[in-house]
Amino acid sequence: MPFGGGNKCGCCQKTVYFAEEIVCEGKSFHKSCFLCMVCKKNLDSTTVAVHVDEIYCKSCYGKKYGPKGYGFGGGAGTLSMDRGESLGIKHDEPSQHRPTNNPNASKFAQMSGSSDVCPRCGKSVYAAEKVVGGGNAWHKSCFRCAKCGKGLESTTLADKDGEIYCKACYAKNFGPKGFGFGQGAGALAHAQ
Repeated sequence: MPFGGGNKCGCCQKTVYFAEEIVCEGKSFHKSCFLCMVCKKNLDSTTVAVHVDEIYCKSCYGKKYGPKGYGFGGGAGTLSMDRGESLGIKHDEPSQHRPTNNPNASKFAQMSGSSDVCPRCGKSVYAAEKVVGGGNAWHKSCFRCAKCGKGLESTTLADKDGEIYCKACYAKNFGPKGFGFGQGAGALAHAQ
């Protein structure tokens, strides 16, 4: 223990006295300094995740250092549009889809004749990219809510007049209006 009564805080480098000390990974912190480096939430022994000399809440740690890709997110049923830019994560922008300009289309494409046309983009839908919903064949990338753009599954959509919607947008735009409908228990919605 250094002269002066306490160890140095791993965050602010000031003296930490016993009454306000939190020890993590052999380092001392003030209770007020024991915060996530990104979102500044208070941490404790069950919510802290350490990376080298940095402390994070488990959520921010997972976004910054956890696995990436389909199936890894904020938990079951969670939709998050946060792509981690605040954590310093950089993403490559996907390149635009460009159809082939090869005049000799594959024999499979010639045989199948692909009579399905995507109602969203008007282009042919082939078996490898086909999703059926609302009585039509769609490209996987076009199979999204017409209002909010949320990706859909055949079990999570509602269709109206040839367009597809997530259940929330459908209810908001085409469902019943007035007292007792729409926004949850006890909510009053003002229909226009």
